[in-house]
Amino acid sequence: MNMKRTLVIVLAFLASGLYSFAASLGTAARTVIPVEVQQVINVDYRRMRNSETAMDMKAKLLPPNMKQFEDALKDIGVNPDKDIDQITLASFRLKDHGLQMIGIAQGQFPRKKLGLKIAKQNIKGTKKNGSIIYPMSGGMQMTFLDDWTMLFGDISAVKAALDARDNSSMSLNANREITDMIPSVEQGTVWSVLDSAGTQTMLKSALGSAAELSEFDSMKKKLLGSRYSMDFDHGVDFNLNVLTSDNVTASTLSSVLKAGMLFKKMDATPTEKTAIEGTSVDNDTNKLVVRFKADDKSFQQLIESPMFASVVR
Repeated sequence: MNMKRTLVIVLAFLASGLYSFAASLGTAARTVIPVEVQQVINVDYRRMRNSETAMDMKAKLLPPNMKQFEDALKDIGVNPDKDIDQITLASFRLKDHGLQMIGIAQGQFPRKKLGLKIAKQNIKGTKKNGSIIYPMSGGMQMTFLDDWTMLFGDISAVKAALDARDNSSMSLNANREITDMIPSVEQGTVWSVLDSAGTQTMLKSALGSAAELSEFDSMKKKLLGSRYSMDFDHGVDFNLNVLTSDNVTASTLSSVLKAGMLFKKMDATPTEKTAIEGTSVDNDTNKLVVRFKADDKSFQQLIESPMFASVVR
């Protein structure tokens, strides 16, 4: 998740480190994500393809690790634009290895054809818990979880994921902090959930210099987690909730974000000003609530704006 400044707060959140694309999180994905997860992002490729705006956004926001995986898949005969239905990215903490990331791709994969191509290219796999892990271009590793699901990532991350699946360690299913947030967002085309530490990092990046305010420093430990969803059925519709320990924290956070948006609006272009005006920030009991809505034309103009470029750089 790589956010830089406060822009249209929504866009800052979209660029927050991991990137996402929706549909419910499948059983294979839930069991293979380790319990110490920081963020889960889910992207529904099928629904993304129905929106030109969504595809433009995907092209602009596609992170290096996602592009690396798509390129590696092409090398073994997978067409990401046709064969992938859904991708889930998850970052998690791994003892002695720091923050790790895995990807889970679901789709209609021509597995027999892929097996032949892997053999033809003389790609040798290694075994782990009964699964064969194949090296891919760019240093990625890949294994099949079943005929419809691929797991990919660095070797240490893939092995940790297989351990979670095979009960050598705990999986996402044991993390109530994260799993309790998923049902309210999982119908989005793009959705994500973050734990408390991930939410602190995300907000600090999004706020920029405003994160240096004493108000933010005093309330950051009261951030419990966050979740967002994004849809493209009628323009662009983004909704974010940040969960806090009390309504005072939510109210203070709302005030800090509003101040950041007003500051950014001072030197924004007309397109950027319209986007900021289309973003509402409020609090509801112990939640910060951010909403952004724009028609396709306005959002596509925003994608080309200097402000957007500064956020995704």
